[in-house]
Amino acid sequence: MNRLRPVALLVAVLVAAGLGIRLGLARQAAIARRRIGKPLGEDALDAERTWRRKLPGEPVRLLMAGDSLAAGLGATKPKETLGGRLARALAAQIAAPVVLRSVAVVGSESSDLAAQLDTLTPDDRIDVAVIVVGGNDVTHRVPVVDAARHLTDAVARLHKRGARVVVGTCPDLGALRPVPQPLRGLASRLSRRLADAQAEAAERTGAAHVSLRRTVGPLFFDEPEQMFSLDRFHPSALGYRRTADALLPAVVAALGERRRVSAR
Repeated sequence: MNRLRPVALLVAVLVAAGLGIRLGLARQAAIARRRIGKPLGEDALDAERTWRRKLPGEPVRLLMAGDSLAAGLGATKPKETLGGRLARALAAQIAAPVVLRSVAVVGSESSDLAAQLDTLTPDDRIDVAVIVVGGNDVTHRVPVVDAARHLTDAVARLHKRGARVVVGTCPDLGALRPVPQPLRGLASRLSRRLADAQAEAAERTGAAHVSLRRTVGPLFFDEPEQMFSLDRFHPSALGYRRTADALLPAVVAALGERRRVSAR
């Protein structure tokens, strides 16, 4: 019995320390929520339309799915949203109009992708779909394996519709200055873990993936005043422009692959 007392004491100390850490992180999360607030509201601008309508080529259908980044919250004009940026750039690249459809919803987690795709009708044709999701999975502590599974299911559904899919993996939440340390460091590690799982899920299902942490993450760390909107959480017009620039090559390649498959 005497030999067990030190072990029991150590367990008690670790449990108490764990509770203290959780309480501290909960307090920091509350601080972050107060700092960020909701100055942008909860509805992104409607960018659904045919972009570059006068171009001569056959229209291409582009779908945006996911969370507030995919929806474009923080942009002040429809053309500045992520979907608007991508649609205009894609149209210029392929010399054809791009019909943008968005089912992305502010505040969504990966588990909400199924409901977003449920809003599509059997007649809705999609050539290429872009999914950007994950930030809310991290902040709500959704298990990585569950988030990756929901993403896998969404990609599979889109493939069954004949669409090619590009996944923008979870950005590095360590760039969020309103989040105090050590919570910000924890969020950074968790978002990187989720991004890696999303990349693996995309590869398993035959989707393309773009690491937003590597391609545009450094800009959000180095130029936060320019890259973030007024809530210091969602991208600004410049932030969405840089994110669209990072995604565009994969979207063009995915569309080209779809056309090659259709031709065969």
